[in-house]
Amino acid sequence: MLRTVLLFVAALLTAAQAIAQVPSGDAAAGRDLVNAQCSPCQDGEGSPRGRRQGPSLVAVAAMPSTTSISLRAFLMTPHPSMPNYRLAPQEIDDVVTYILSLRRRG
Repeated sequence: MLRTVLLFVAALLTAAQAIAQVPSGDAAAGRDLVNAQCSPCQDGEGSPRGRRQGPSLVAVAAMPSTTSISLRAFLMTPHPSMPNYRLAPQEIDDVVTYILSLRRRG
């Protein structure tokens, strides 16, 4: 009985984690936002450009640590080396969906 309960709880936790990873934004809108906000350092495909080059968005998407939750936390935290932007919740959803869509390309 205890084993069944533990398996059920494990299955619920796995399902909850999978649901949290499902992007709910519009990847095309996220790409447009990246083009508008991030163009000094990232091109439309998420490749670095300019003097302040960070990793490409394709490389970020391919990192095992990149999740919907980690991207949201990053986008909501100020970074001294990046422009000071404030994204609305839907814009965050869109950018997260766009970056996670790049995983398929990497």
